[in-house]
Amino acid sequence: MSGRNEGRVAIVTGAGRGFGRCHALELARQGAAVVVNDLGVEVGGELKAGAPAEEVVEEIRSAGGRAVANGDDVSSTDGAARLVQAALDEFGRLDTLVNNAGVLRDRMLVNLSDDDWDTVIRVHLRGTFCPTRQAAQHWRSESKAGRPVDGRVINTSSAAGLFGNLGQANYTTAKMGILGFTIETAIELGRYGVSVNAIAPGGRTRMTAQLFSDMMEDVPDGAFDAMAPENVAPLVAWLAGPESAHVTGRVFEVYGGTIGLATGWTRGPHFTQDHRFTSDEVGPTVSQLLAEAPDPVPVLGI
Repeated sequence: MSGRNEGRVAIVTGAGRGFGRCHALELARQGAAVVVNDLGVEVGGELKAGAPAEEVVEEIRSAGGRAVANGDDVSSTDGAARLVQAALDEFGRLDTLVNNAGVLRDRMLVNLSDDDWDTVIRVHLRGTFCPTRQAAQHWRSESKAGRPVDGRVINTSSAAGLFGNLGQANYTTAKMGILGFTIETAIELGRYGVSVNAIAPGGRTRMTAQLFSDMMEDVPDGAFDAMAPENVAPLVAWLAGPESAHVTGRVFEVYGGTIGLATGWTRGPHFTQDHRFTSDEVGPTVSQLLAEAPDPVPVLGI
């Protein structure tokens, strides 16, 4: 295997199935050695469901690539430390971290339990924070030692993280938090030679098959499958490689044959006057601003 990630080492969390599996396979196809991290749990994180990380490693090795499985919990400090150390011990370096691990526990807010909230926030947000902090500490040490660093962090948000979605208060909050984390860490880590970006992918996975069942149906043989999760992996592999060093703090929507930039919060219409607003002035001013502003974008931009 050779390609734009030749000689690089990547960690992909949640890489046993879905988007993560496709990322790991594509990175290996492009020449990277890959640490395939996955706990092998069900969609909600409750029970073990096989050994998918080992299966992905076998796929990569069978195709001539290099890979090792890792089963650490990336939402824990110790687990994240062991994960990064696994890359260093097995392959001698770390160049790319793809934070993809996640779970789904959808409920309407009035039915959302503390555990449903805490589990989703922990896996998505802490599961992004802990490995990134560990990788960043390694890259900072390398930079301070005078060794060149060309690091990449690629975080995973979603359409819900951009626009919200009914019945996903925990998931939407976590995925929006990942966007803020991406922007902040891009600011902080650039000095060490590390870029940080996020993707909001769309495709057919265990987490989306039931949520958007009408959009996730299989397509006829030979037709382009716009919902295949493999469609997202080429962007991830490009962001993981040396050509993307100048791209940081960005959020990409990617699905089917589409790649787009999500521009995030921007300053919209403003109204300024030379004195404090009275209570009578506030209502008409807000109405004017709303009339001048674009409507919010629904989930998936549809």
